[in-house]
Amino acid sequence: MNKELIKRILSSIILIPLSLFFIIKGSILFILFISFCFLIIAYEWHMMSKKNHFYFYGFMFLILSFLTIYILRIESANYIVTLFIVTVCVSTDIGGYVFGKLFKGPKLTKLSPNKTYAGMFGGYLLSLISVTTIPFFKFDAMQLNEFLIVIAISSVSQIGDIIISYFKRLSKIKDTGKIIPGHGGLLDRVDGMIFAFPFTFIIIYVGLF
Repeated sequence: MNKELIKRILSSIILIPLSLFFIIKGSILFILFISFCFLIIAYEWHMMSKKNHFYFYGFMFLILSFLTIYILRIESANYIVTLFIVTVCVSTDIGGYVFGKLFKGPKLTKLSPNKTYAGMFGGYLLSLISVTTIPFFKFDAMQLNEFLIVIAISSVSQIGDIIISYFKRLSKIKDTGKIIPGHGGLLDRVDGMIFAFPFTFIIIYVGLF
């Protein structure tokens, strides 16, 4: 096991329970938590893209993304949806990383050279396994619409990861920061989530979830 993977595992052991606490607790604690995360991510985006033409648009999107996170958790007063999105995104990221390292194979896109087809399917597989085995979601037998929603959120999360990777390449950097050992910046960790939350907000708004 290489040092980078050990760092990722140790960071996840700390970050995942901490994030779960704030998501489930809600109230002012969750608001403070996502506000702190927003400030870090906004700073990382500023440092990464301050010389690029997409700088302003990125800030606008970050504000929109965190607004949907706030609405889905605080205004709905239900942590299950927020926890569901986070679970799908984290599982997609872990599945993509593990399967990509194990099976390698053809590259998925030139926009993000490290992404492979094996990683993509690994992300789908682990996200489906996660939501059907975690008791919070009570999926005894997954229905077709639930299956499609998981696949859709996982797809958006992976697309978000690729988009941020593309912006990092344009900015000629490997990571958006160094705050999380093994992961880089906080934006590196939640790049899929900041796209998945607005997407899920839309499908809830139109009545598909």
